Amino acid sequence: MKAALRTYHARMQRVLDHIDRHLDGDLDLETLSRVAAFSKFHFHRQFAATFGLSVHRYVQLARMRRASRQLAWNDAESVTDIAMDAGYDAPDAFARAFRQRFGQSPSSFRKSPDWAPWFAAFGPLDNARNNLMQINFTPDDVTIRDVPPTPVAIMEHRGDRATLGATIERFKAWCKAASLSPETGRSSFMVFRSERCPANPADYSMDLCVGTDQPIEVNDEGMKAGVIPGGRCAVLRYPGNTNNLEPAALYLYRDWLPDSGEEARDFPIYCQRRLSPIAEMPAHEVVVELFLPLK
Repeated sequence: MKAALRTYHARMQRVLDHIDRHLDGDLDLETLSRVAAFSKFHFHRQFAATFGLSVHRYVQLARMRRASRQLAWNDAESVTDIAMDAGYDAPDAFARAFRQRFGQSPSSFRKSPDWAPWFAAFGPLDNARNNLMQINFTPDDVTIRDVPPTPVAIMEHRGDRATLGATIERFKAWCKAASLSPETGRSSFMVFRSERCPANPADYSMDLCVGTDQPIEVNDEGMKAGVIPGGRCAVLRYPGNTNNLEPAALYLYRDWLPDSGEEARDFPIYCQRRLSPIAEMPAHEVVVELFLPLK
């Protein structure tokens, strides 16, 4: 039964990957049901039951998330072109929908993004992917690896996760100015020093890191030099982007670690993203590895 469930969810994963690759294309029910190899008469109900939102709503949110990222990080593209890419016939309609969702006009968001409403707006999109993550892990997905120590530049985020987006934006700007953006082939890391949702939101804590051995000068952004320690780690590889690795971490701590006979080392769990710590790329182009340091 478990194997059948994994196969079912693998078919649904194909649908999400297809949507990521074809946001500019025709993503109607008939097309997506063919991708999943499900009956078109039942697919919309199967999708909603699996992900908690309709196909139309998922596609709409995915296109709007791409549009908001283009606004924040691509000054060369006009608001009109971004609106058209998001499936809107006119910039005015896009602006109304954008303001309703984020509380800012597209031009205002481009100048000074308010990330708290952004995170809240895309919660359903992240939850949809997390619904697959929560049941798809098995011991075969975890490998034990000896990793070398990695010198990094660190930007700390301390405080409510609702403000994390602003920290990420500063981190991205610093990396670009220091020629350490993903295009240079640098590794990027997130070190999770607290729960995703601590009882007191002010206790949320994580580090944004980029691999570099160059000297880090004192600056207004609060960057500092550090090291991701080497040693044995349990590594859970997750192909596809997610803004919530909590289900993967929960699997490692709750299921894999007790059965493995291993003991965790005194360093927080962390992830490495192949392309970017900010998830600018489509989900199918991102590979995330979650590292649990072991003794």
